[in-house]
Amino acid sequence: MNRFTFLLIVSFFMLTSSSLTHAAEVTPTNHEIIRLRILETTDLHASLLNYDYYQTKVDNRIGLVKTATLIRKARKEADNALLFDNGDHLKGNPLGEYLARIRGINRGKTHPVYRAFNYLKYDAIAIGNHEFNYGLKFLNAALKGTKMPVLNANVYSVKKNKPYFTPYVILKRNVVDQNGVQHELKIGVISFMPTQIMKWDKTNLEGKVFAKPIVDSAKEFIPIMKAEGADIIIALAHTGISNEPYNPESEDAVYYLTKISGIDAVLAGHSHSVFPGPVYKHLRNTNMETGTINGKPVVMAGAFGNRLGIIDLKLKKATGKWRVIDGESKTVPIADETGKPLVPIDKGLYHLMKPEHQETVDFIKKLGL
Repeated sequence: MNRFTFLLIVSFFMLTSSSLTHAAEVTPTNHEIIRLRILETTDLHASLLNYDYYQTKVDNRIGLVKTATLIRKARKEADNALLFDNGDHLKGNPLGEYLARIRGINRGKTHPVYRAFNYLKYDAIAIGNHEFNYGLKFLNAALKGTKMPVLNANVYSVKKNKPYFTPYVILKRNVVDQNGVQHELKIGVISFMPTQIMKWDKTNLEGKVFAKPIVDSAKEFIPIMKAEGADIIIALAHTGISNEPYNPESEDAVYYLTKISGIDAVLAGHSHSVFPGPVYKHLRNTNMETGTINGKPVVMAGAFGNRLGIIDLKLKKATGKWRVIDGESKTVPIADETGKPLVPIDKGLYHLMKPEHQETVDFIKKLGL
């Protein structure tokens, strides 16, 4: 090979390599993909600590102080995460009773449940049916201590004929895609509860509020949320899962919420069950491996803080809009089937909750129980 031929080959190789390198630099390696993690607690029923007030002893199968450890771990595993509570958090044990019926909510004081939610930085919370058990006056006083949106879309004020609570919110969050590029994502969040509250809490609610059917309310508000720019919509559905034929007064409406266009994920509750889980293995159009119903990711995280619900969504940008292209759900327990703890307590949250816990324990002792 003569010198001229050698130089020609070298020049061609360098030119080709340069072109390939430049092409790699300017051509995106991947489409814009966002992975969004959604975390759920539900039906806490005032179980803030891992303590059984009836038996006056530690119980490591319950308690937000345990779930909080799972929350911190789940957040660390994800670039983008949101945390929600799905309702029924104020009533359900002697702590809740003591705070509502004995001590009350003093002006300027925050209910420990909401102090815990503030501490853990919940993004929004739902009102469950048991929040009405102490009456609207107590509930409204307690809610003054919240630092996040408090939602419900199907309970209406009789006087105003408008939603009694904020029906939905569109959270604007800066998230990062898989390439580390930041984007603003508009996350619509809406909440519902069973219409049966008008029977269960008739004394507290009659003449003050009324309830509209869950699915009807969803169909009314979802298009409004989309028109206001929601990229995705998450339903905090304080209602259970059943595929019994639908009627407007269905107590368990999650199955039919998953059929509504525009809802991308459903956080379920109310029935203290676990989804995905064996109870629902025969539910039609349900995938237990991915935790989806009618193709939509759904999660129900038990009760009393015994599990953390996790939905992982995959979003892709197409024609300028973010859309969910994949999603799956799971729950993570705080203890095994024998009650052996799987995670330690969140010490910061424990110390924050300890004063009211000790007040309750002392009060029970005074009663000689």
